[in-house]
Amino acid sequence: MTVSPLPTRLSLFDLPLDPVTLDQALGQLGTWMFQEARAPHTVVTLNPEFIVQCQTQPDFVSAIQAADLVTADGVGIVWAARQLLQQEVPRAPGFDLVTGLMQRHRGDLKVFFLGAKPGVAELAAQNAARDYGIVVAGTHHGYFDLPEDQRVAELVAASGAHLLLTAMGARRQETFNQYWRQVMGVPVMIGCGGVLDVLAGSAQLAPDWTRRMGVEWIWRVAGDRKRWGRAPRLFQFTQMVQAEKRRPKG
Repeated sequence: MTVSPLPTRLSLFDLPLDPVTLDQALGQLGTWMFQEARAPHTVVTLNPEFIVQCQTQPDFVSAIQAADLVTADGVGIVWAARQLLQQEVPRAPGFDLVTGLMQRHRGDLKVFFLGAKPGVAELAAQNAARDYGIVVAGTHHGYFDLPEDQRVAELVAASGAHLLLTAMGARRQETFNQYWRQVMGVPVMIGCGGVLDVLAGSAQLAPDWTRRMGVEWIWRVAGDRKRWGRAPRLFQFTQMVQAEKRRPKG
């Protein structure tokens, strides 16, 4: 199957953004996963919180800038691209990327589930194997400190996975994937946040209507007190976009 070249990469707040549709992203990731020469690729699903965090976290910036594919995860990125770049950018959210790959490739796909609380990755893997027929390459929780990174990276490397799902929270998951990408050698590594919790059934997927409108983050924040502290970042992102829009060009 021939995959069309990806659209020209954009830049949003000095971070890369690939204006790909979900179908384009899935096609490219499928090609990377099953190439005869296994080369590592990192994927970032960009959202407003990432951009705000990047203002004070240079290692996060470096990890995103080095990523092979950066998709628009939510409506906030779509809105910002429209405001600042005068361009419509399709959404390719992390959950849709993960489940789309598993639906497309099923038993041909070996997946390593890394992250979340102890027990969650195992349950997510069991459910994914049952629902999609994928092969579980391995599992490991996300509650380990930096001195253990190499051990975990070598565990992933030995698994022979085509796809690594890293769910350790924004920044930690992206910097881990980028720093250890050559050691792990997994063809596709996606920082996927709460996706493992959803696959495990310990977190609820936002209703279809919120996902169609691209406002599932409002539903999540409103329904989870733990997320209320993240709301100021969304407000800060809006302020950043408005300030950038007012800034004289050139």
